[in-house]
Amino acid sequence: MPVPVPRQRAIPAVECGQAPAASPDSGPSKEQAPPGTHPAENPTTRREKARETTTEKRENPTDTSPGTHTGPGSDRAQSGRTESAAPTNLTVLLIEDDPAGSPIVPDLLDQAGKPIRVRTARNLTEAGRLLTDDVHCILLDLALSAPAPARTGSDGAGHGTGDAEGDDELAVLRHVLELAPRHAVLALTSSSDAERGAEAVAVGAQDYLFRDELDGRLLSRAIRYAVERKRSDSAERRLAEGRLRAQENRRLERGLLPTPLLAGSPLRFAARYRPGRSRALLGGDFYDVVRTPDGTVHAMIGDVCGHGPDEAALGVELRIAWRALTLAGLCGDQLLGTLQQVLEHERADDEIFATLCAVDISPDGRRAGLCLAGHPSPLLSRPGMPARLLPYDNNGPALGLLPGARWPRMQVELGAEWSLMLYTDGLIEGHVGGGRERLGQDGMVEVVRRQLAEGLTGEELLRATVNEVRELNGGELADDLAVVLLDRTA
Repeated sequence: MPVPVPRQRAIPAVECGQAPAASPDSGPSKEQAPPGTHPAENPTTRREKARETTTEKRENPTDTSPGTHTGPGSDRAQSGRTESAAPTNLTVLLIEDDPAGSPIVPDLLDQAGKPIRVRTARNLTEAGRLLTDDVHCILLDLALSAPAPARTGSDGAGHGTGDAEGDDELAVLRHVLELAPRHAVLALTSSSDAERGAEAVAVGAQDYLFRDELDGRLLSRAIRYAVERKRSDSAERRLAEGRLRAQENRRLERGLLPTPLLAGSPLRFAARYRPGRSRALLGGDFYDVVRTPDGTVHAMIGDVCGHGPDEAALGVELRIAWRALTLAGLCGDQLLGTLQQVLEHERADDEIFATLCAVDISPDGRRAGLCLAGHPSPLLSRPGMPARLLPYDNNGPALGLLPGARWPRMQVELGAEWSLMLYTDGLIEGHVGGGRERLGQDGMVEVVRRQLAEGLTGEELLRATVNEVRELNGGELADDLAVVLLDRTA
C-alpha cells in the first residue's frame, strides 16, 4: 500500500516574486480558496490551510482586514504591497515538519518594533530553496527528521537507510550548518531535552530554546542576539585569519631580507631598511654584502622603480641573482650586464628599470672598485677629513634602460681607517621643512657630518641619520629607504 506523500507548502508571492497561478484544469486550488468555499475539504486540508494562513499573517501582520481579497492569489499580492511599504529589518527561516500545521513561533517584532518576517520550510530541500541572502537567522526544530543518506550495497547500487548519520541526533543541525555556514542558527528543542540543546550549541548553533516555552519577546531577543553573535564570530574569525596572513607575510618578507656573509672579514657591517608601502616589510630597495674565498668583500645596494609588491619581488630576484653571480666570480661590467638580462626577463613592463651601486673591497681593505648604474654615489668618511661623495664621473645607465650598455669600474683609494655608506634615493628625496625643497645629496652629507662630529658610528650613526631626515621631512618618508654602512678601523 503506497504511503501518502505530504503536500509541499506553496511559496507566498512575496517570496517567489509572483502570485501563484490557478490551474487551468482544476480551477482554483483549495489552498487559495477562502475558508468555507469548498464543502468537501477534510480536516487535514483545513489544518494545512490554517498553517499557511498563519505563515501569511506572520509575514504580513498588518494585513488583518477581512474581506479585502478578491480572488485566488490576491492575498499574497496584497501582502507584497504591504511589505514593500514597510520593509522588515530581519528575516527568519523556520525549519520544522509539524504535520498538524500547529504554529510554534509567535508573532515577532524586532528592536524597532517592525515585524520580523518568518518563512517556513518542512525539510532541508525546501530550506535550501528559501535560504536567500536576506535571511538573517534560522530556527531549526531538532525534532526534524534527518535525511537518510545513500548507502552502497554489494551490487553497487545506492540504497536508503533509516539509520541516518549513524543515529546522530544532531544530523539535521550538521546539515543546516553546512547548508548555511554564514547564517545564525537557533535550535528548538523540548524543555525535557536541555542536554540536546547544549550539544547543539557545542556543534555550532548560536543558542537553543525550548519550543514549548516560546513567547514573542523571548524569541525576538534570542534572534537578535544570535544574529549579532554570528556577526561577531564571523568578524573575529576574519580578523584572526587576517592576522595569520599578516604574520605569514612578515615571516616571508623577513626571510627575503639578506643575511650578510662576512665571516672572516675585519669589516663591520650595519644597515637600515624602511619600505615606503604601509604595513610592509619589503620594498623595491635591495642590498647585500658577501665575502668571497679570496677575502674580497662585495657590497651592493639597488632600487627598482616603483613601490608595489611586484617591484619588491623583482628587487629580491635581483639581489639573489647578484649574490649567486658574485659567488661565482663575476664582478664589474660582466656582472651588471648579466643582472640586466635577469631584469629584462623578469620585469612585468618594458619601462621598469633598476639603479644599482656595487663596490668590491680588496682583501687588505685599502682599495675598492666602484660601479654605478644610474645610482647615487656612496659617501666616504675618514678620520680628520670631512665626509665626501665618491666620484660620479663614470656613472653608467640604470639597468634595463639601454640594451648592450657598459658600466665602467672605477678604482677608489680608501685608506687605513674609513666608513663607507651606500644608500638609496629615499634618503635624499625627502623634503626640508614644509616646502617643496628636497634634502638632496648635499643636505644628506651635512646631516652625516653632524652625526659623525658627535662621535656616532655604526648602527647609531644610521639610526640618527634616518631619524633626522624624517624630522626634516616632517614625517614618514614616502619612498623606500635602504642604507648600508661598512667600517674599517686601524
